[in-house]
Amino acid sequence: MKNIVVLTGAGISAESGIKTFRDADGLWEGHDVMEVASPQGFYNNPTLVLDFYNQRRKQLLSVQPNNGHLNLKKLENDYNVQIITQNVDNLHEQANSKNVIHLHGELLKVRSTANPNLVYDWETDLVLGDLCEEKSQLRPDIVWFGEDVPLLEKAAEITLQANILVIIGTSMQVYPAASLINYTKPDIPIYFIDPKPSVSENQYQNLTIIKDVASSGTEKLLELLRF
Repeated sequence: MKNIVVLTGAGISAESGIKTFRDADGLWEGHDVMEVASPQGFYNNPTLVLDFYNQRRKQLLSVQPNNGHLNLKKLENDYNVQIITQNVDNLHEQANSKNVIHLHGELLKVRSTANPNLVYDWETDLVLGDLCEEKSQLRPDIVWFGEDVPLLEKAAEITLQANILVIIGTSMQVYPAASLINYTKPDIPIYFIDPKPSVSENQYQNLTIIKDVASSGTEKLLELLRF
C-alpha cells in the first residue's frame, strides 16, 4: 500500500468556520500575535493569553469537520495516510483520520509550565491557579513563536517515506513546517490544493496545482487518484 503524506494548514479548517491564523493586517483576533503566541507574551500577561485560548477552544467545540477532512479519511481505503498538520484544532480526528501529527500543538490539550511531559486533555476554560500534578501552572499545549517544534524530526521522517505528497490550505511560508517538502524523495507526485496557490508548477517536479478550496479540491484529488 502506497504512503500518502498530507500537509495541512489553516485553509482546510477555514471552511469549518475556524479563522485562519492571522488577518491581512497581521493581527489575530485583534491581538498582535506576539502578545498571545509567545513565551514572552504569556509571561507579560498570562490572563490575556489564557483567555485568548479559552475563546479559541470554545469556538472549536462548536464546529465540525468539512468535506476536506472527510475526503482525507476516504483516502485510507486505498492508501497508508499520514497527516501532518499545522493546525491546533482536532477536526482531522473528528473526521476519524487514523494518523495525525500536530506540529504546533493541540488546542484541546494543556501542559505544565515546568514539565512539558505533563500533558492533559482539556475542554473547559483554563485559568490562573489551574495546576499540574507537580503544582505548576498549566498553559496551552501550543508551540509558540520562539519555541522548538518537538515533532518536526518525526514529521521529516514520515515525509521521507511518502510515495505521494499532498499539501492543502497552507502558504508554505511558515517555517520550519514549510521545509518538509524538501524531505520528499525525488520525482514523487506532489498535489497542492489552495484557492490562491503560492507555488507554481515549474518550482517542483511532478507538481499538480488544484486551484480550489479544500472541500472541493480534495474531491478532485480523489478523482485524480482514481477513486
